[in-house]
Amino acid sequence: MTRTAGPETNETPAEVSDAQSKALKTGTSDLRELLTRNLRQSGIYVAFFVVVVLFAILTGGTSLSPGNITNIVLQYSYVLVLAIGMVIVIIAGHIDLSVGSVVALSGATSAVLVIRHGAPWWVGMLAAIAVGLAVGAWQGFWVAYVGIPAFIVTLAGMLIFRGLTLQVLDNISLSPFTPEYQKVASGFLNGLLGGNGYDAFTLLIGALAVAGYAVSGFRTRVARIRYKQPVESFPLFVARVVLVAAVVMYFAWQLAHARGLPIVLIILGVLITVYGLITKRSVFGRQVYAIGGNLAAATLSGVKVKVVNFWIFVNMGFLAAVAGIIYSSRSNGAQPAAGQNFELDAIAAAFIGGAAVTGGVGTVAGAMVGGLLVAVLSNGMQLQGVDQSIQSVIKGLILLLAVAFDVYNKRRAGSSR
Repeated sequence: MTRTAGPETNETPAEVSDAQSKALKTGTSDLRELLTRNLRQSGIYVAFFVVVVLFAILTGGTSLSPGNITNIVLQYSYVLVLAIGMVIVIIAGHIDLSVGSVVALSGATSAVLVIRHGAPWWVGMLAAIAVGLAVGAWQGFWVAYVGIPAFIVTLAGMLIFRGLTLQVLDNISLSPFTPEYQKVASGFLNGLLGGNGYDAFTLLIGALAVAGYAVSGFRTRVARIRYKQPVESFPLFVARVVLVAAVVMYFAWQLAHARGLPIVLIILGVLITVYGLITKRSVFGRQVYAIGGNLAAATLSGVKVKVVNFWIFVNMGFLAAVAGIIYSSRSNGAQPAAGQNFELDAIAAAFIGGAAVTGGVGTVAGAMVGGLLVAVLSNGMQLQGVDQSIQSVIKGLILLLAVAFDVYNKRRAGSSR
């Protein structure tokens, strides 16, 4: 018996089949878009977890030992500080190639005052920060008000400030710093809240960090939904928070059973919190995203582009000086060759953490995870005895793949419109 269309639908079987086919294609397209968006938003966290687990297996658990985790924090903290400033620069559509030289110059300034002239440790730190602010204002002027591309200005700065470092140090290394200065990168807080064989204060700080991350993520998600912006699925959001919480609390547990909470980790935590709020909640942060996303639209909207660009580089100079203080404290001295390739590590952390090559996209949290991924990867390869040349090849490939993934996503988004 042949079934015909009823009077209720007034549709032929062919039309019904076409409608079902279109619905299936639409559903498949929506699912593909959802998976792609979720992968972009949470892929870096998954990749970080996989790298941590991989090296834990390859090293027989050595990579997750309390001593090694403490070493990772101390050894790569200055790169993470640089990554905070670099991701803001990249979001605005610029780049900064001079931060390694600024790290060296600020550390050299501090060393000359503290070691050679016997100034108090805090005077050296203030002088280093003043140098970083001056460098940032110098480069911000040329980029914002003269209109020279940041690539050229900071490339010149890389040469200028390296030369000034050699002049300040007279081509020799200076060491050692005073014990107070060394505590910035080598000091620990232990026993503030007691604990039987562990530092309870470190665990408390870890728990507060997890709570802050979860609340901030949930508020951001609610805000994006309110403005009808795309978000990851709720189960994936919960999984990401749980994954981050597990990693943070495991690290806190290991630190608590080692030497306690590193002072440099407190400094880094404060910077992450402050700059996370600046980029997400402040007018300045929204203007940075607007400039990187669409310069013409930002200008027409009344954004003072020159002023914002100027302060972006002043801020980068400040954070480079902070990184210079941490690095010189860690190495207990200042060397003419300090900070070489630091700019590459900071740029890699920002891009691996999800920043877009064209600007307008990126987060401080993403840059931190990208920096930690590179840190864990480098540390794991060192524990495995991988040759330095192979390490460079692997890190370069990871950076290339991260940027290629960003470009691929943009092309897919453009072709789907």
